[in-house]
Amino acid sequence: MPHGHSHGAGNNCEHQSSDVDRALEKGIQYSLYQKIDLQNVECLNEETEGSAKFVFKPYERRFDYEQFVQSDDQRELLLNIPFTGNIKLKGIIIVGPDEGMCPDKVKLYKNRPGMTFGEASGVYDQEIELAYDPVGEVEYTPKAAVFSTVHHLSMYFPSNFGAENTKISYIGLRGEFTEVHDHGVTICNYELRPNLTDHKNNLFDSMKHEIQ
Repeated sequence: MPHGHSHGAGNNCEHQSSDVDRALEKGIQYSLYQKIDLQNVECLNEETEGSAKFVFKPYERRFDYEQFVQSDDQRELLLNIPFTGNIKLKGIIIVGPDEGMCPDKVKLYKNRPGMTFGEASGVYDQEIELAYDPVGEVEYTPKAAVFSTVHHLSMYFPSNFGAENTKISYIGLRGEFTEVHDHGVTICNYELRPNLTDHKNNLFDSMKHEIQ
């Protein structure tokens, strides 16, 4: 009997460790927020000025619902996101902590700085139907041929799941980064692989918070 109990506990620990490693790996992949020019991020119709830049944060902080951007008038939000170089966008995660206020779709626009609501009503590069996702489990895939060289990304959220206002607490971006220099271009594959143990404690605490 003691052997059976010990074996079960060991499996549970291994399962938890595996979950943490997978989440850490995903967190490493979703690190393009570090390559956003946050000082020049612009959000139209945000209730609190400058709040949109706080939704770009580490993957393990996707449960931090205290930092969010919320629409001020009606449901629309439009984010203009400049990068410090060029990115090849491969994945998007969008967390809306409140079901009714979670956006139900997003329209993506490549390399159109300073976009306005009037321009957003025109031709977009891709439209994605969104699910209510309060924990950041759903990943959306941009069109590879379109979003292979992006220095500016606009994200237009025209509607939500029924509330008067739209609320977003996390936007994750996955892909590769190309650093542009004055005397040429240096390509940096930004899907890095640092030591997972450096981040395990923080992420494990985050996962436990989610389970509770």
